[in-house]
Amino acid sequence: MAETYLIWLAAAGVLALIEALTLGLTSIWFAGGAVAAGVAAFFGASLPAQILLFLLVSLALVLVTRPIAQKKLRIGREKTNVESIPGKTAIALEDFPRYGKGQVSLEGQVWSAAAADGSQHIQKGEPVRVVEVSGVTLKVVKEKKDAAPTEEG
Repeated sequence: MAETYLIWLAAAGVLALIEALTLGLTSIWFAGGAVAAGVAAFFGASLPAQILLFLLVSLALVLVTRPIAQKKLRIGREKTNVESIPGKTAIALEDFPRYGKGQVSLEGQVWSAAAADGSQHIQKGEPVRVVEVSGVTLKVVKEKKDAAPTEEG
């Protein structure tokens, strides 16, 4: 079929439109593959060759350029307030047994917490410093004696 290249170019246009509407960096790579296949069709390549070129170019674009584009455009990663929690001081609301969990108050919110190394016994009312957020649990260490807590019980 002599007009196969028009079908590929129309497919590229539809994929580019989908990309413009979603902004997810998902279909633009396939639009590039469709353009490559359309050019091959224009120059008389067979349909199996066009399909193979579409797949190879699309795969190459996804593997090579998508990680670069995501890093530069910061797509696919939504920043949250959780990233600001490590380093903050909280107050233990209960005793933490060794290798156990307890609760802490951090900026007015109650969190589940565990000693970061597991072996520290943390007492109720003691200031602790958050070193990591693991799911919905804060990993904490005892605050040094000379540090003033930033959270009131």
